[in-house]
Amino acid sequence: MNTIGFIGSGNMAEAIIKGIIGAELFSPSQVTISDINAERLSYMQSVYGVTVAEDNCKLVENSDIVVLSVKPQTMAIALADIKEAAGKDKLFISIAAGITTAFLAENLGDAAIVRVMPNTPALVGEGASGLYANENAKPRLNEAKSIFDAIGKAVIVEKEQLIDAVTAVSGSGPAYYFLLMEEMIKTAVKLGLEENIAKDLVLQTAKGSAILAVEAAKDNQSPAVLRKKVTSPGGTTQAALETFAAGGFGNLVEAALKSASDRSKELSG
Repeated sequence: MNTIGFIGSGNMAEAIIKGIIGAELFSPSQVTISDINAERLSYMQSVYGVTVAEDNCKLVENSDIVVLSVKPQTMAIALADIKEAAGKDKLFISIAAGITTAFLAENLGDAAIVRVMPNTPALVGEGASGLYANENAKPRLNEAKSIFDAIGKAVIVEKEQLIDAVTAVSGSGPAYYFLLMEEMIKTAVKLGLEENIAKDLVLQTAKGSAILAVEAAKDNQSPAVLRKKVTSPGGTTQAALETFAAGGFGNLVEAALKSASDRSKELSG
């Protein structure tokens, strides 16, 4: 990995750039960016010391790895700009939701392409990303994985359709946790706590529980094991969990993730 370019310099691109520079995978001088927003380019250049490309074709020509980080609805335009500069020696990484490797290959030719579904915790270096590589990109898959390991944890899926499951679980997943936090804060206030106290308790509980679950997994302790440890027979936790179960919590989670996965398939169609 010598040089990397980013077509599109939004929040996720910034998270990746911050991560790869921090992990010393690339130096600022090895990173080139482009964007339609001149102010954004000025900001990125001043904060991270990266190079601004003259145009997208020049960016591709000068980059060993090209990250396609534009919005899905503008991907076709971006690909048209760079088609002539694309080649088999380049590794293209797309983080645009719903854009298939087949669509990218139609526009880039016989290219090495990795499709990635990251999520927003990447903004604080704690992202979860799922990667799928087409046949041409498989020899370079570890290069792509190291980039996304620099902003959290990356996993590889062997079939592209599994990206829909990744989208449902981790791509959309942060919103599920935020919703639970939101509702817990509201209910805590109804139970008599001041809102700022309720917020502090809920957010710290979420943070602590997540860290505990990650640490416990190193000893092969699953979330189910941790849940049982917290749940004393006949206690307050059991009362709450029985209420969740009576409301069909498990079935509701399954239905929600299936809806997200189905929608991901529709968008990729």
